[in-house]
Amino acid sequence: MLLEFPVAANTTQIQRYLYETLGVSVSPTHWAGGKRLPLFLRDGYTFDAAEILGEACLFMTDLREEDPSPAKVRKHLDQIRSKWDGEIIYVRRQLPAYLRKRLIDQKVSFLVPGNQMYLPTLGIDLREHFRQLRQATPTLSPATQAVVFYVLLGGEGQSHTPTELAERLGYTRMTMTRAFNELESEELGSVFFQGRQRFLTFGMGRRELWQKALPLIRSPVKLRRSAQLTAARTDGFVAGLSALARFSKLAAPRTPTIAMSTTQWKTIPKARILRNVAADDPETTEIEVWLYDPALFAKDNVVDRLSLFLSLRGNEDERVEASLEEMMEGVSW
Repeated sequence: MLLEFPVAANTTQIQRYLYETLGVSVSPTHWAGGKRLPLFLRDGYTFDAAEILGEACLFMTDLREEDPSPAKVRKHLDQIRSKWDGEIIYVRRQLPAYLRKRLIDQKVSFLVPGNQMYLPTLGIDLREHFRQLRQATPTLSPATQAVVFYVLLGGEGQSHTPTELAERLGYTRMTMTRAFNELESEELGSVFFQGRQRFLTFGMGRRELWQKALPLIRSPVKLRRSAQLTAARTDGFVAGLSALARFSKLAAPRTPTIAMSTTQWKTIPKARILRNVAADDPETTEIEVWLYDPALFAKDNVVDRLSLFLSLRGNEDERVEASLEEMMEGVSW
């Protein structure tokens, strides 16, 4: 059923529609770059920027009442692309059939809140997103998983407070309190009080904790992208098959892989992020953006073995599987 909106679709309707249909949360903000556009574009559209599954997107919301011609919409999109490096999504409260068909034929992303969307360039990301949503087994939150890894990788002390772990892991005290609740709920840890202070303890050895937590923990990789980085760029930690080669007899891949936090990822110039890359391009690096900061547990500029295991678990290459087993045999529990 077509939902009628009084004037043009606004950011609240866009947010609600994306969340209700895809389970994706977005936070559009006014795009300051719109000030550099010609007056007729500023008068005819509003422009709001947001990230969808790590991709920079610009919502180009049509304010005009009259139905536009496909040629005019295309011309306007091309003019805006000269000022915006990411994906542009044409937004309109109603879309006539002829325009909808033409936009699909030209693979132009569009969104009609409450009715329809077409996001071809985000297709791979969305399929990955839906696979994660369909997982039947519950998984620990990234912060809770970080607490487990802190203990598994030799964190100091037998019991821990929210304040202590917040300082060590870079989260807020409230986030650590929620992590304590989650660990207690999943029967991985026990919470007790001394006076008014709350403590978390694990009544098992590290190997047992790993085995018990394994069904609940997930790959730290939020998304993977290829980019052309200069040799002088040093942020990121050796990850993926590049890291596995450090811990086993596996030969190092031709294309290096590094892991970084979401904050670091945002510093990569969008013009250097690639979708189709030649495997032998010497300037290409595969980037993994992690759910938690790989710096928390990395040593000697290489990601930790447990996170690496999860990031490569399920790889169908027998050499990779054998190398993962070799690596895990070297873990000191």
